[in-house]
Amino acid sequence: MRSDSPQKHDGFKWSTLVPWSNPIRKAAAAETKPPGNAAGGPKLKLKFPKVRGLKTPQVRRNSTCATDKQTEPQDIPDFIGAFGQKHTFCYYDVFLQRLHLKPFSAPPPPPPLTFEQHLSALHLSEAGRLLLAREERLFVGSFDDKPPPLEVPAGDVNALAADRQALEEAVLQTLRVSLDQVDADALKSAVMFMQQEDECDKAWERYGGMAPPWRLRGWRQLHDETLRSLVEERMDAPPTPSTGQSSIQADVHGMGRRLRRDLLLVAERVKPCYPSHLAICQLYATWYHQCISARLRRLADFGLDDRDCTFLLRWVNDYYPQLLQEPQLAADIDAKVLQDLLPENLLSPLQEQYLSHQQRELTTYVGRVLDQAHETWTKGEEPPEEDGCFVSPTAYDIIQMVNGIVNAAAKVVGDPRKAQNLTRQLPDLLHRFRTFQAEVIKRNKANSAAFVKANLGCVAQFRHFLSTQSRLFPEEVRQGCLSILSDMKQSAHDYLLTPVHRNLKSRYRKLFSQEWLKKSTLELLLSGLEDEIPQLRGSTESCHRELLGQLHQEVSVEYARRLLKGELKLKDKRQQQQAADNVEDDARALRDFFARHSSEEAWLQEALSMMAEVLKLQDLPAIQFQVASLGSSFPDFSEKHVMSLLKLKCSLTKEDKMNVQAVLAEIPKDCGRSRPFFSFVLVK
Repeated sequence: MRSDSPQKHDGFKWSTLVPWSNPIRKAAAAETKPPGNAAGGPKLKLKFPKVRGLKTPQVRRNSTCATDKQTEPQDIPDFIGAFGQKHTFCYYDVFLQRLHLKPFSAPPPPPPLTFEQHLSALHLSEAGRLLLAREERLFVGSFDDKPPPLEVPAGDVNALAADRQALEEAVLQTLRVSLDQVDADALKSAVMFMQQEDECDKAWERYGGMAPPWRLRGWRQLHDETLRSLVEERMDAPPTPSTGQSSIQADVHGMGRRLRRDLLLVAERVKPCYPSHLAICQLYATWYHQCISARLRRLADFGLDDRDCTFLLRWVNDYYPQLLQEPQLAADIDAKVLQDLLPENLLSPLQEQYLSHQQRELTTYVGRVLDQAHETWTKGEEPPEEDGCFVSPTAYDIIQMVNGIVNAAAKVVGDPRKAQNLTRQLPDLLHRFRTFQAEVIKRNKANSAAFVKANLGCVAQFRHFLSTQSRLFPEEVRQGCLSILSDMKQSAHDYLLTPVHRNLKSRYRKLFSQEWLKKSTLELLLSGLEDEIPQLRGSTESCHRELLGQLHQEVSVEYARRLLKGELKLKDKRQQQQAADNVEDDARALRDFFARHSSEEAWLQEALSMMAEVLKLQDLPAIQFQVASLGSSFPDFSEKHVMSLLKLKCSLTKEDKMNVQAVLAEIPKDCGRSRPFFSFVLVK
C-alpha cells in the first residue's frame, strides 16, 4: 500500500530512505538456511526491538512518496520514523550484531609506548622492564636450563648497552636533582627501577650467570653514593654572612639553614617516593650529619676565639639537637644513633676554654657589684628604700648573673655537671661579701645599720636561691655558701640586737628578786622591749620576723639563765608554788608579746613552762618524771641545768638531787627532734 501524500517526521523524509528490510531478510535467511536445502528451509521472522517509553508516530499505509511515487514496503518498523536516519543506522548495527551477521568491533587499543617514549617521559621503571625483557631474550641461557643462543648479534648487544646507558644516566640525573626540583612520579619510577635491578642482580647470582660488563650492578650502593655526593655539594654552597657575624659563624649558620630546609623537604616530598623500609629520612639525616661533623672538625682545629668557641659549642649542643627534634622530623629521624658531631678530644678543649672564660666573667661581674656596694657605704649614703624597708641590689644582681651563666653553660657545653663547676668560686665571692659586712659592722658608721638591714634581705635571697636551685651547684659548694650566709645572718642579728640587750640590762636585774617573787616584774622588761623594737625595723618583712624571733629566743634564754643563776632561794612549798606560777605567767606573757610582733617562736614557752613544773612538784618520783620529760623534749638540757634548777628547791636533800640527776643520764638523746635552747643558757 502507498500513502496518498508524502509525510515528514522530525525533518526526515521517508522518501529518502532506501529500502533495507529485504536485504536484511536475505542475509538472515542465508545465515539460517540449512545446508543442502535451498528451497525448503524455514523462513526467518524478524522482530525489531521495542523501545519503551517512546510514542511511535502513526504512518499512513499506502502513502505515495513525493519524489519517486514508489510504494514503501509495508514491513518497515513504525519506530523508525520517531528517531530519524541517524538513530535508524544505530539500531541497525545493534540488530546486525544480535543476528551475528556483522560482529561489533571496539576501537583498537593504542600501540604500546616504545623504550624511547618511556625514557623521554621519565617512565624509568617501564623503560627498565623493556630492557630487562630484551636482556632476557638475548641471554636467556643464563636464567634457565635452556642453552644460550649459539651467537648473539653484536648489533643487538650494542643497542641494548646504549639504551641501558641512557636509562641509567636518566635515573642518576633524577636522583641528582631530587632536592632541587622534586618530580614525584619520576623519582618513584627511579626507585622502582632500582628495585627491579636489584631483583635482576639476585637472579644473575641465583642462576650463576655472568652479567654483561656494561650493565651496572649494586644500585643500592650507587644510589647512596649519588645522594651523599648531592648532600656534600649542597653543604659546600657558600653561605651568606649576616651583619656582625664572623666567617665561622656564617659558615655554621649556613649549614644549619641548609640542613633544616633540606630535611624538611625530604620529609614532606621525597619520603612518599620511597618504600618505608628504606628509611630515606634517616639516610639523609646520616649523610648531612656526617658532612657537618667533618666540617666542624676542621673548624675546631683552627683555634677559635672565645666568641666563636661559644657559638660553635652552643650550635653543637643546643641548636642542632633541637632541629632534629622538630615535630616534622622527629618521627622519621632517630638522633640517638647518630655519632657525636665532635669527638671528645676536640670537644673537651673547647668546653674548658668556654668555662674558663665564663668563670672570669662571673668573678669580674660579682667583684664589680660588691665594689659598687662598698663605694656607696663609704660615701655615707644609705641603701634605697622600698615600702619602708632598706633593700640592696647586690643579691639580685649576683643571683641573676649566676643563674643565667650556669643555665646557659649547661646548654652550651651540653653537660649540667660541667656547668656546675662555674659556681665553685661562689663561696669565695660570698666570703668577700661577708668581709664587706664585717667592715660595715666594725666601723659602725651612721649608715651601717641601714646597710646591715639591707644585707639581711640579700642573705635571705641567697638562701632561697641556693635552696630552690640546688641543681646549679655541687653539694659541697652549696653547703659552703649556706654556712657563710648563716654566719652573715647571725653577725647581723648580733649587731642589731646587742644594743637592745644593753639597754634592757637594768630591767633584767629586776627578775627573780624577792620583789619578783611577790609580784612578777616582767612588765618592766616588756615595756623596755616595746621601746626598743621600733629601732629594729627597716628590713624586709620576712627578715624582720626572723630578727624578732631571734630576740624572742635571746630574751627567753636570758630569762632562763637568770633563773638558774641561783640567786632566788625557795624555802618551802608556798614559795616554790608562787615561783612556779610566776614563771608560767611570764612564759605566757613573753609568748603573747612577741606573737604580736610577728615572732613565730611559740615553742620557747614550753621550755620555761616545764621548768616551772619542776619547781611546783613536791613528790620525788613526780620530779624525776618531769625532769625526764624535760630532757626528752630538749636534748641539750644537761645535768648542770638540772642541778641549777633543783638548787632553787631548798626542800630537796643532796641525795634527792642526785637521784633526780641520775634520771637524765638514762634518757636517750635525739638532738634532731628539737631546736637548741639550753645550750645557749650558760650556767656554772
